[in-house]
Amino acid sequence: MHSLFCVIFFTNRFKEELMKTLHYYFKILITTFFIFNLQQNLLAIDGKTELYTPYTKVSVSPGTTVNYSLDVINNNDYTINDYISISNMPRSWSHTLTASGMNINKVAVLGKKKQTLKLKVEVPYHVKKGYYTIYAKLGQQASLPLTINVTTAGSNETELTCDQKNMEGNSKSSFSFNAVLKNKTATKQQYALMASPPKGWSVAIKPNHKQATSTEVDANGTKNINYTIKAPSYVKAGSYRIPVKAVSGTTSAEMELEVVITGTYEMSFHTPTGLLSTKITAGDTKKVELIVKNTGSTKLENIELSATKPKNWELTFNEKKIASLDPGKSTTLYATITADKKAIPGDYMTKITAKTPETNKSLSFRIMVKTPMLLGWLGAFIILASIGGVVYLTKKFGRR
Repeated sequence: MHSLFCVIFFTNRFKEELMKTLHYYFKILITTFFIFNLQQNLLAIDGKTELYTPYTKVSVSPGTTVNYSLDVINNNDYTINDYISISNMPRSWSHTLTASGMNINKVAVLGKKKQTLKLKVEVPYHVKKGYYTIYAKLGQQASLPLTINVTTAGSNETELTCDQKNMEGNSKSSFSFNAVLKNKTATKQQYALMASPPKGWSVAIKPNHKQATSTEVDANGTKNINYTIKAPSYVKAGSYRIPVKAVSGTTSAEMELEVVITGTYEMSFHTPTGLLSTKITAGDTKKVELIVKNTGSTKLENIELSATKPKNWELTFNEKKIASLDPGKSTTLYATITADKKAIPGDYMTKITAKTPETNKSLSFRIMVKTPMLLGWLGAFIILASIGGVVYLTKKFGRR
C-alpha cells in the first residue's frame, strides 16, 4: 500500500514538472517569434523601404494647391508590392496620388529601385490658420509625415484692387485703370459690374478686354477688369471720384477711382463782326482782323497760326505765334491777304487755323475777287469804241 502511494506521488510530481518545462519552452518560442517579426518590421522601417520628398514642411495661404514629388525607394534585393495611402487628411481637404496620369492605391518597386508618385493636396479656402500634418504610408513598411502650415485664415470675401487708383489729365484725356477682381470664396461667383460716375462722364468696363456688365470668376480665382473713364468736354478742373463695384448673390467688393482734371483746353477763333467773307481786287491787299480767345480753364501756350490759300496768293500774320493766353483772355491779330495779280473774278476760299498741342480752331474765309477799276473803264471804252465804229461804218457804207 505504501509502495503504491509512493508511485502515484512521484507520477503526479513528474507530470507537474513536465508541464512546467513545456510551458517554459512555449513561452520562449512565442517570445522568439514576436521578436523576430518585430525585428523584421523595424528593419523594414529603418531603411529597407523608404518614402521620400525633399520638402516635408511648407507654408501656404488658404486656397493653395500643394504639389509633392513622392519617391518610394526599395533598398531590398527583392521586389516589394504594397498599398500606399495618405492618412490624417483634414475634413474638406482633398488630395490625389497619381503616376502616369492614373490614381494609385498600390505600388510595386523592384529591388534597389524607386518609383516616383505625384501627390497633390488642395487646401480649401475656408480653413483655420495653423499647422496640419498628414502621413504618406506604404503598408506597414514606411511612413512619412508632411506638415502644411496655413499662414492665414480664409473668409467668404471678394476683393477688388487696383495698383494705380489715381490718374491726372485734361478733359480730353482717356483714363484707363487696370483692376483685379479676386473671388476669395470656395465657390464660383457671377458678378455684376457697376460704376457710378458723375453726371456726363462715361465708364467702359472691360473684363478680359471685352466690354461687359458682368463676369464669372472661379473659386479662389481672379479676373482682370479694365475701367476706361472719359470726362465731359465742359468739365471744370478738379478732383473727381468714381466708385466701382462688383456684386454677386453672396458677396461684393468695391473701390474708388480718382481722376484729377488739370483743366480744359478750349478756344474760340472769330472775326469781330462774325463775318467770314470779304472782297478784294486782283493784285490788291486786304487786312483781316482776327480774335483768339481762351474759353477753357487752363492757360493755352504756343498758339500757332497757319493758313491754306489759293495758288500765287500771299497771306501773312502780324504775329504767327502767341506765346500764352490765360483762361478768359483774348488777343487780336491781323492777317494780310494779297490776291494774285492774274486772279480772274470769282470766289476763292482761304482757311486760317489757330492750333495748340491740346486744341485747335479753324476759320474758312470766302474772298470775292473784283475786276480792277482801270480794266473796267478800259473794257467800257473798248465797248463804246466798237459801237461807235459800227455806227460810222453803217452810215458811211449805207449811203452807197
